[in-house]
Amino acid sequence: MKEKKSPLKYFICGGIGGLLGVSLGYPMDTIKVRLQTMPVPKPGEETIYTGMIDCARKTIKMDGVKGLFRGILAPLAVAAPVNAVNFFGFGIAKKLIEKDSDHIHSMSELFAAGTFAGLVTSVLVGPSEHIKCLLQLHDDNSSNPKYSGAVDCCKKLYAEGGIKNVFKGTGATILRDIPAAGTFFMSYETLKEILVPENASGAYDMLATIFSGGCAGCLYWLVGMPADVLKTRYQTAPPGKYKNVRDVFRKLMATEGPSGLYHGLAPVLVRAFPVNALTFVGFEIGLKVCNWVIPDL
Repeated sequence: MKEKKSPLKYFICGGIGGLLGVSLGYPMDTIKVRLQTMPVPKPGEETIYTGMIDCARKTIKMDGVKGLFRGILAPLAVAAPVNAVNFFGFGIAKKLIEKDSDHIHSMSELFAAGTFAGLVTSVLVGPSEHIKCLLQLHDDNSSNPKYSGAVDCCKKLYAEGGIKNVFKGTGATILRDIPAAGTFFMSYETLKEILVPENASGAYDMLATIFSGGCAGCLYWLVGMPADVLKTRYQTAPPGKYKNVRDVFRKLMATEGPSGLYHGLAPVLVRAFPVNALTFVGFEIGLKVCNWVIPDL
């Protein structure tokens, strides 16, 4: 009997997977943000960080291990609902594309469904991304720290520029998430379909989930990294430095060239495979439980 994969089940299980993924991958996300926002050294100056390991070492030396988890409350608070909406959007779009219950989705249909999920999610995640990036760069050891936490950061962003300031950089988040989410869901479903034969054992199915989820996560960031760099720099820049995201792009290309669009890629890929493997493991296990407990949902 074919398991029913309804959008509501995608919503529940996507939330479970998202919570697991964020918890595991946050330290590498902190390193990514620090590498992305590291200023270009002037002639004769040394770079702040020589790479991913150096960044981690200096962060721990300065702030302790907790420095790698700075700002985690904002994404953790939205991890379950945002990933739930992400998977729900994908499930809804797949359902709308289906011609009948036996419909087999093509790669282009899976990509289209993923882009819809990315669009919906990026609007919700924009403010959380802004707060997360600011807190990841925040100096808690300062005698007069600017933010006491995620809620305080949100309040001050609103006080400084209203709701527009809270949502600063959301346009770049949309530019990142639409193509990246399309690639993410398309690659996962396609790889899983290729790797799992009929009547495969549970252990084999789980290994395929881990591999497919990990690869999907890496492909997401290979596609989405340039927009993510622009978003991060725009969101964390002091007022007046950039007019808009296009201005960030123009100045980055003038000073760093195309390679600047992939600053922080190494920690992202190190993080992406296990985080997204775990996200999909949580999703698939949740789906099996739902199909057992509430098969008609």
